[in-house]
Amino acid sequence: MRRLIILLLLPALQTTAQYSVRFVVTASATRFNEDIYLSGNFNNWNPKDENYKLKPFGGSRKSIVLKDVAAGTYAFKFTRGSTASFESTADGRDIADRVVEVTGDVSNEFTIAGWKDDYPERPKRYTASTQVRIIDTAFNIPQLNRKRRVWVYLPKNYASVGRAFPVLYMHDGQNLFNEQTAYAGEWGIDECLDTLQAKLGKECIVVGIDNGGEKRMQEYNPYDHVQYGKGEGAAYVDFIAKTLKPFIDAKYRTRKGADYTYIAGSSMGGLISWYAMIKYPDIFGGAGIFSPSFWVSPQVAVDATMYKTSTKPRFYFYVGQKESPTMQPDMEKIVQIFKKQPQYDIRTVINPLGEHKERYWREEFPSFYKWMSINW
Repeated sequence: MRRLIILLLLPALQTTAQYSVRFVVTASATRFNEDIYLSGNFNNWNPKDENYKLKPFGGSRKSIVLKDVAAGTYAFKFTRGSTASFESTADGRDIADRVVEVTGDVSNEFTIAGWKDDYPERPKRYTASTQVRIIDTAFNIPQLNRKRRVWVYLPKNYASVGRAFPVLYMHDGQNLFNEQTAYAGEWGIDECLDTLQAKLGKECIVVGIDNGGEKRMQEYNPYDHVQYGKGEGAAYVDFIAKTLKPFIDAKYRTRKGADYTYIAGSSMGGLISWYAMIKYPDIFGGAGIFSPSFWVSPQVAVDATMYKTSTKPRFYFYVGQKESPTMQPDMEKIVQIFKKQPQYDIRTVINPLGEHKERYWREEFPSFYKWMSINW
């Protein structure tokens, strides 16, 4: 009889509990007749995900019910469909992420005090250091028939020494050096490197490429996607490898080999950095892959399995545990595939407090740089 009871209990023990979570907005200071969306670490902070659009719910309220939610802690905010229209305090200041603890079925009510776009933005400061300059505001991308602003950071002693430097290529250039152009917070790459390079004696050039705005999801995605359209990632990576890198190598004193050429980015930028390594292993010797959006296609795992190279590639994987529930397992799946190749140099960092935000990637960048530069 005891054996029978144990056998009957096993299926229940092996099943992960799933719950329903209801979010109800009872009132908003303004614009309550406009669409309201839920944005959080469960949908990669997408501000206009139609699957998370609130619906009318009894009288003047609006709500959404998330079903089959695993137990855990989830961060979120309300928005009207863009990063500029997130909720705010009554006087337009940013609010901390709202948090819901899911240990069973949950139903919570909320009021929205204000919206960010109801208040004029304070002018942002120009914070790029003197080591940063803009190569071109309209650098031609022949592979995509578009133009883009491209930035470059040069080490402090670049003009006074005659030697060549490694190069790090980074995406979302708007966010790297200058608070005035940053749309989601600045990484502070220039200030960080001014300090780190003096301490380590390891210097490099950083090239920042602006994202394409509304084209970002396509340009950073090598795979076609039902929601975001045809993937243009392959052409974007071709641009970096075949157009931009030769230009940088000709204009500046660079160490041109793969061991001295790295690429890095976050979220979709992490995905396309990973893909650049896959497509051009003889050009890019290492990558900083921060919170990669491996969710975009199952083809990611297929390509990771098929990827074979005689080189010794280096991968720095980072993820925060307070990002979407699938972010960490998706990344760890790729890491485990790569670990089967003994010559790959892999470092994995999991931040228990990390969220899907520039702030956390900025905090992690110094550790990545120390790891990246160790062999220079």
